[in-house]
Amino acid sequence: MKKIKQTLIKMACVAFALLSGIAYAQNTNSETTTQRKGFIFEFVVGGGIISIEDSAGIQTFDKSQGTFVFPDLKFGYMLNERLAITASLPGNIYEFQDNDRHFGGFIPSLQYWVKDRWWIHGGIGLAIDAPALYDIKDDINDDWNFGCAVMASTGYEIYKKKNFALNVQSKLVLGRTSLDGDAHRDAVIFNVGLGLSWL
Repeated sequence: MKKIKQTLIKMACVAFALLSGIAYAQNTNSETTTQRKGFIFEFVVGGGIISIEDSAGIQTFDKSQGTFVFPDLKFGYMLNERLAITASLPGNIYEFQDNDRHFGGFIPSLQYWVKDRWWIHGGIGLAIDAPALYDIKDDINDDWNFGCAVMASTGYEIYKKKNFALNVQSKLVLGRTSLDGDAHRDAVIFNVGLGLSWL
């Protein structure tokens, strides 16, 4: 398991380095080639890793697991050609005590285009730990827990046409939710995905 974790961390570092290199390789001309205005919507598909730690000691950060992104949505409005105010709904499915659960959130955030195709995005908001909708079992896997989460992401638009853009992106989410009996559950999520956005 340690070897898998180290491999995933190395892959994450390579992804960040690649995104940064591509972004800085852009033309230094400050003019944008895209007119961004109005509402924006984005849907992301991808995968990543999640580490869950329960204060009750049931699960610790020593055990990471692969996960797929679901759902990962973003809604927002362009304040100007480079800055948007957004509501992000990151989410990952993970396994806990032989049940599938969802750790995500509702995060008010800001997205800023540093260059014409490279953007950064981040915010703080509500963390949600809930049963996966297809795996709800009464009195076993039906608890909904809430708390606080912070998110940071970056992406690069690899294809643009009119108001559609296709981007590669990476996202880091840190969250804590409160459980019954003054316990809590912490999560660290790192994702790499393909975003489809309309703006």
